[in-house]
Amino acid sequence: MNSDSQKIEIDGVCIDVIRKNIRNIHLRVHPPLGIVTVSAPLRMNLLKIREFCISKIAWIKKHHEKMKALKLEPAKEYVSGEEHLCLGEKFLLNVIEVSTSRKVIFINDTIHIYVHRGEGKKKRKELLEKWYKTRLKEAILPHIPRLETLMNVKVNKLTIRTMKSRWGTCNYRERKICLNTELAKKPFESIEYVLIHELAHLLERGHQKEFKAVMDKFAPNWRCLRKELKYK
Repeated sequence: MNSDSQKIEIDGVCIDVIRKNIRNIHLRVHPPLGIVTVSAPLRMNLLKIREFCISKIAWIKKHHEKMKALKLEPAKEYVSGEEHLCLGEKFLLNVIEVSTSRKVIFINDTIHIYVHRGEGKKKRKELLEKWYKTRLKEAILPHIPRLETLMNVKVNKLTIRTMKSRWGTCNYRERKICLNTELAKKPFESIEYVLIHELAHLLERGHQKEFKAVMDKFAPNWRCLRKELKYK
């Protein structure tokens, strides 16, 4: 996909303008720092983009300040005794140094992570994220056939990867869904909401009233679930 980017400033707020091969303009405030981006069609001139942002400046400032005020969770060190989330619940981490295979095992409400001696935070995090991907797939895969039948859609491929600013994406043409690894830490109802959201894009590509009608039909409480994902 072709893209280009530049910056504009409106009433003291710096906004990253990203041009993409898309039809509609999209405005987002990204956690945790409150970075503001506007994605615009390739042919939309900067004046129209600026006018759009000016019309949304009250919304931008509200969410920008709210994002900055969030109490952020301290960075994980991946050491024994530390609490880690999985499917919305907190579990203790137990780090075990071994000379055999590296692995993660979940037993008695504890996440046991087996690492090689001397491996630091980065390697431990990578191993745990790989485990999270597996747990997320295990949580999601049994429900995809049900949702495909319910919504009358078909997914060709599901992938899971770490993303900085999105819970999920949908490639409409190739009918591919991608979900954020971080969803493995959320309650199942939040995971299902994101999955339904991306499946809904197979029916409606934008976020207009038609899309919202699809969400209302298949996930009536989606607005509450969206809010919880945004601010927790």
